[in-house]
Amino acid sequence: MNTEITIIRPDDWHLHLRDGEMLAAVLPSSAKIYGRAIIMPNLVTPITTAEQAEEYRKRIIAVRPEESHFEPLMTCYLTDSTSADELHTAFAVQAFHAVKLFPAGATTNSDNGVTDIKKVYPVLEAMQEIGLPLSVHGEVVDPEVDVFDREAVFIERVLEPVRKRFPELKIVFEHLTSKDGVDYVLEQDKNMVATITPHHLLLTRNDLFKGGMNPYMYCLPVAKTFEDREAVRKAAVSGDERFFLGTDSAPHPARAKEKAGAAAGIFNAPTSIGYVTQVFDELNALDKLEGFTSIYGARFYGFSTNGSTITLAKQEEAVEMDWQIKVGADIVKIFKPDTPLFWDMVD
Repeated sequence: MNTEITIIRPDDWHLHLRDGEMLAAVLPSSAKIYGRAIIMPNLVTPITTAEQAEEYRKRIIAVRPEESHFEPLMTCYLTDSTSADELHTAFAVQAFHAVKLFPAGATTNSDNGVTDIKKVYPVLEAMQEIGLPLSVHGEVVDPEVDVFDREAVFIERVLEPVRKRFPELKIVFEHLTSKDGVDYVLEQDKNMVATITPHHLLLTRNDLFKGGMNPYMYCLPVAKTFEDREAVRKAAVSGDERFFLGTDSAPHPARAKEKAGAAAGIFNAPTSIGYVTQVFDELNALDKLEGFTSIYGARFYGFSTNGSTITLAKQEEAVEMDWQIKVGADIVKIFKPDTPLFWDMVD
């Protein structure tokens, strides 16, 4: 039985760092573990230009721990008015590594998102031409669609038409939550990949309601059924290079979580690699861990793997830690499901 494993330093291909005090507070948790991360652009003022992306990148670097070599990879927030010409220019200087599609109103700070996918077809055509990936929050926002079906309906209404019209466009189907999503990616070619989060490897919708409504188990897209979780887990440990880690770590202050209309998002960065390793261990797939966390995403985005390693060890007792971090006068609580954590990074 393996109780210790050393892997190439992983990357996080879907990360929310926010800004200001929150950025400074949460960044060390990711920088300790990950070599690189795709940084989400949905700030209060969204990152829509190369200049804004560079300014945000500098703010991240400014609060990066001194001993860290963590590299933020910036993304562009796609709007109805995004310019194809500007993306050409930005991509030429590597200002953006992906463009993020938030359907308007789908999640945190998405009000400026795309209202109709057809409005951005000229941009998608330009992205297909230059090889710039489209990162998608895969949910529709139609109030007539059940919240647990939003991912499946997104495939039908948005993703499939885009795939047919732009077959060479690189697409990242972010934070898969459903069997429908997994099955769809499996039917596609190498231009369609997907990220999987630690919390969607662990949670079902039962966790959201266990013991009463739990806002700390609430994210978008929401966790779904046991069957859906099983499909996501199977994809993660399959060794299929189209599936790789994106934590979707998304911090909110406690005052935004513990209220009516709680903010959607799970801050899992400190425990992310431990929980992922634990799931792979439970599924007898530790030999597939390094590919999922450290190799497949880098290949898709055109990077070499990181030049350092990390070591994780299985503890005899559940990991003990302060399950919150301080942000100014508030706190952010760390993802703590009912499943005890036994795997931890030791080097």
